Amino acid sequence: MREIVRRHLGKVVAGAAIAVASTAVMVGITLPGTAGADETGGTKGAGQAAAAGQQQGQDAQGSAAAPGVVEEAPAEGDKGKGRDPLTDDEMERVAKLALNRQLFNASEDVDGDRGPQQLGIDLADPEASELDDANAPRRADVTYYDYKDDTLVTRTVNLDTGKVEGTSTSHGVQPPLSRAETTEAARLLLADPLSAGLKGDYKDATGKELTSPDQLQLNSMVFRANPGIRPAALTACGEHRCATLTPKVKNGPWIDTRDLVIDLSTRKIVEIVRG
Repeated sequence: MREIVRRHLGKVVAGAAIAVASTAVMVGITLPGTAGADETGGTKGAGQAAAAGQQQGQDAQGSAAAPGVVEEAPAEGDKGKGRDPLTDDEMERVAKLALNRQLFNASEDVDGDRGPQQLGIDLADPEASELDDANAPRRADVTYYDYKDDTLVTRTVNLDTGKVEGTSTSHGVQPPLSRAETTEAARLLLADPLSAGLKGDYKDATGKELTSPDQLQLNSMVFRANPGIRPAALTACGEHRCATLTPKVKNGPWIDTRDLVIDLSTRKIVEIVRG
């Protein structure tokens, strides 16, 4: 891998730049803001949403409040109108309302901890009968990925009533990865022998050992298997949550790891066989 990177550095940089731009557009459309370590994008509301999920996890292990259960409706705070983007207060409130005890206890996040992996909070589309209603209720869709059974879960919350109006689940649907998932993918890769080339290229560029995802600028894309892909272990990607990474040395070059696929569902690294 190291020889390939040196010979084709210009092509890699150009290709990676395109991949980064494409990823940025995809994430921008699907999630509120860029995907963030707070799991919902780099907004204040997203960070608070993730904090709410952590608190629920602590509750499940014996603290006073039951995990994912809100005894009283959260304060409404700052509210938007009509099709205005969700405010930070609305996002925080929705995150608390959407995650109930049943979902929390029955699901797992990307680290294998209890509770689903929150991916995003988006303003929901109005119902067909409400299209011309200026006073139609505002709703929000909260999306999660349940790593326990590879399920995408969407919960729709009515911001006017504070009630969850619907829950949908689907398999084989793979939205862009959150930053938490991207970081975990990098952590799994660095722990695997297949990361030897990545580590060697990093040392060539910096003179230092690569030991942590924090040392890299990371971009990611969901990986889906194409017919005939090898090895056979990759055929599950699409049903499983799989990722490829485009790492960059901070203030340095991009490193080509496109042939290394991280299956976040099985927590295994697989190298694509080409030719």
